[in-house]
Amino acid sequence: MLSAVMEYLRSCWGPASSPAGRPRKGSDAAGRQDGLLWYKDVGQLVAGEFSMAVVQANNLLEDHSQVESGPLSTTEPDLQGTFVGVYDGHGGPETARYINDHLFNHLRGFASEHKCMSADVIRKAFRATEEGFFSLVSSQWSLRPQLAAVGSCCLVGVICTGNLYIANLGDSRAVLGRLVKGTGEVLAMQLSAEHNASYEEVRRELQAAHPDDPQIVVLKHNVWRVKGIIQITRSIGDVYLKKPEFNREPLHSKFRLQETFRRPLLSSEPAIVVHQLQTTDQFIIFASDGLWEHISNQEAVDLVQHNPRNGIARRLVKAAMQQAAKKREMRYSDLKKIDRGVRRHFHDDITVVVVFFDSNAITTASWSRPSVSLRGGGVTLPANSLAPFSIPT
Repeated sequence: MLSAVMEYLRSCWGPASSPAGRPRKGSDAAGRQDGLLWYKDVGQLVAGEFSMAVVQANNLLEDHSQVESGPLSTTEPDLQGTFVGVYDGHGGPETARYINDHLFNHLRGFASEHKCMSADVIRKAFRATEEGFFSLVSSQWSLRPQLAAVGSCCLVGVICTGNLYIANLGDSRAVLGRLVKGTGEVLAMQLSAEHNASYEEVRRELQAAHPDDPQIVVLKHNVWRVKGIIQITRSIGDVYLKKPEFNREPLHSKFRLQETFRRPLLSSEPAIVVHQLQTTDQFIIFASDGLWEHISNQEAVDLVQHNPRNGIARRLVKAAMQQAAKKREMRYSDLKKIDRGVRRHFHDDITVVVVFFDSNAITTASWSRPSVSLRGGGVTLPANSLAPFSIPT
């Protein structure tokens, strides 16, 4: 039992590495590691290729992610495609890890039930994941009340039968690179809606939903936050801001509100976009906000367009870290030497997945490429396991 707990703690501490802590050698089927950077430079998907990279900044890696390609249903063999998930946790890694363990399985189950992929299938998968985490918090409440204060953004992309489905909670982002035939340029097109109180339209949405609460969004230390606590307005988890029975003792006092609430303060309803793929659609970038804090949509698309596919996610992560170093008037090489935890003062955890579209394979019913199931960081854990909780800062 103790050995299993220690193995879990090691996996939560950062991306997987060899027993001696050295980068993995040989095959990169499960990705490679270089210090705090984990990467999979290139891989084959049902309808194209992908590149993936994760760099850790927090003491515990709070970004989790996955790429699944192949059957999207347990009963419909022709329902094939690709699933990408980027889960940017806050307050700890537990919610993001829970999503990584459950969301895709829920999606496959509802796709089997409906015999197709649709926005409704994705919405039901999000709802089931949220409800499952609520149940977990409830069952652990007396022993681990701080689990109620852990949450995660959730960005999902599904490529199936010529459609690209984008579903989002929080402030991760999906950006499409689209070719302009007349000029040969590739322009950035953001497909995800962001849910962050820093946007005026998001604040107006919150105020309209809570007309009886003038303090629903508060400017604190020059940052807009829901109840002065959290910037994002939609998430999975964060049960303490969704169910009043979990906003009381024994929850840590820093999370408890002075007044109770009748309606959830945060939403778990994803914003979903269905985009019919065109021959001019070249690729899509999925990334946590750690990337977008330092690189604009068009800068990211230009970098992908003008460099080789192999290793492009790692190149995007490096570009963001170079900008982070520049802002602090330091060298990138020196930033790389800073260890996890302290590194968070310079940049956030960063997850990037770039998917390149194969226009011939997107609409075909014949699938010859092998299935893919990969998690960012190479972390493989038993279902329903959670790291011991530390109070978030």
